[in-house]
Amino acid sequence: MLQQDQTRPETPSAAEPWSATTRFHPYAATGGVPLMDVAERYGTPAYVVDEADLRGRCRAFRAALPDADILYAAKAFLCRAMATWIREEGLGLDVCSGGELAIARSVGFPAERIVFHGNAKTPHELLEAVEYGVGRIVVDNLAEIPRLAVLVPPGRRQKVLLRVIPDIEAGAHAAIRTGGEGQKFGLSIASGDAAAAVTRVLRQPELELVGLHCHLGSQIFAAEPYEQAARVMVEQLALVRDTYGIVLPQLDLGGGQGIAYLGTEHGLTPGGYARTVVKAMEERCAALGLPVPRLTIEPGRSISGPAGLTLYRVIAVKRTLTRTFVAVDGGMSDNPRPSLYGARYTARLIGRRSTAPARQVTLVGHHCEAGDVIAESVPLPADVRPGDVVAVPATGAYHYSMASTYNLTGRPPVIAVADGAARVVVRREEIDDLLRRDVGL
Repeated sequence: MLQQDQTRPETPSAAEPWSATTRFHPYAATGGVPLMDVAERYGTPAYVVDEADLRGRCRAFRAALPDADILYAAKAFLCRAMATWIREEGLGLDVCSGGELAIARSVGFPAERIVFHGNAKTPHELLEAVEYGVGRIVVDNLAEIPRLAVLVPPGRRQKVLLRVIPDIEAGAHAAIRTGGEGQKFGLSIASGDAAAAVTRVLRQPELELVGLHCHLGSQIFAAEPYEQAARVMVEQLALVRDTYGIVLPQLDLGGGQGIAYLGTEHGLTPGGYARTVVKAMEERCAALGLPVPRLTIEPGRSISGPAGLTLYRVIAVKRTLTRTFVAVDGGMSDNPRPSLYGARYTARLIGRRSTAPARQVTLVGHHCEAGDVIAESVPLPADVRPGDVVAVPATGAYHYSMASTYNLTGRPPVIAVADGAARVVVRREEIDDLLRRDVGL
C-alpha cells in the first residue's frame, strides 16, 4: 500500500518545478500514475514524461502567439513519441542534426514545418534536408551558401534564414550563451559577414532568402533580452530593405526561455514573453516604416523540461564529518548538467511516510567521478535509507538527449504517463545493447 510522502502539509497539486499533473497527496503520482508503480514496474533510474503537461505547454505557446510559427527545439528532447506529440499539437520542429531529422521523418513529420539548424552541417546532412524538403535551412556560415546551393534540384528553391549575431549576452551560464560575439554560432554583424551572406544568398538563384534568425542562449528568465533582440533584428531587416530593396517576411528569435528547477524559481511564461516581444517588434517596425514580419520562436526546454522527472533508487547513505551523501543508481550519465553547467536541482522522497526531520544532503550518482553530483543541499528526511526512491523534477530537457554510457552504464528508459496509464516510449539500454556495438578484435 502506498503511503503519503514525507511529513509536511500537502497541497492538492504540486507547484513549480513539478509538472502540472504531479500530485503528492495521498501518494506521489504523475499523469494519474503512482510513481512507485513506475519504479517497481520499469526499474530505476527512469525518465518519466507527463504527456498532458507537455501538450499543455505547446498549447500555451500557440495561444500566446497565434500568428507566429512555434518550432519545438528537438535538441532538448526528441524521440518518436515526442515528435508525434509535437506534430499533433500543430507545432513545427527545429532540428540540428541528421539524427534528429531521421526521427522526424520516421513519424512522417511534415517537411514544411521543419527548420534545420547547425553551425557545421555536413554535406550529407544538407543533402538529407534538401531531399526531404524541409521548410527552411538556417545558414550559419559563408561556406554553407554555395555548398547548399549546389544540392538544390533544378526547378526548386530552398528557403533559408541567415543566423546573425545580435551581440546580446543572455543565459544562465557562459556555455549556453550564444547571442554574443566570440562564440561559434552565427554571422557577425560587426565583422561584415552578415551583410556578405545576404549578398551571396541573393546571388544564388537556387536559394530564397526569407528572413533573419538569432538565438541568445538558454535559461533566460526575463523578457527584456528578447525585447532588445527584437529591436536589433528589426533594424537589420530594415537595413536589408534599404540596401537591397527587398523586404524579408520572417524573423526568427530562437528560444531559450527559462524554466524553474527549484521551488524558489519561476519560468518565463509564454504570455509574458509574447507581450514584450510583439510590442517591441511592432513599435520598431512602425518607427522604421517596415511591415511587421512573421515571427518564429523555438522553445525547447520550456516545453519538455517541466514535463519530465527522474526516479532513482537509493543505494547508500554515507555521513562524513561535514556532509551526508545519498548515493543513487543513476548520476551524470543520465544527467550531465550539474557537472557541465553547475545546474541545481531539488529532490523528494516518495513511496513512504517519514516522521524524521529534513536534513540537507548531497545527492550523488554511482559513477567513478568526484563530480558526479545530481543535487547539492537537498532537504530529505534524516532517515533516508537504501531502497528508498527519490524523484528529481524538471528533467525533461537535456537529460535523455545528453545521456551517455559512461562506465558502460545503459541509458534509462523513457516512460510516458497520461490518463492513469504508463507506457514505454524508449526502452532501457541494456548491457547486450552495449556489447552488440563492440565488434571485438
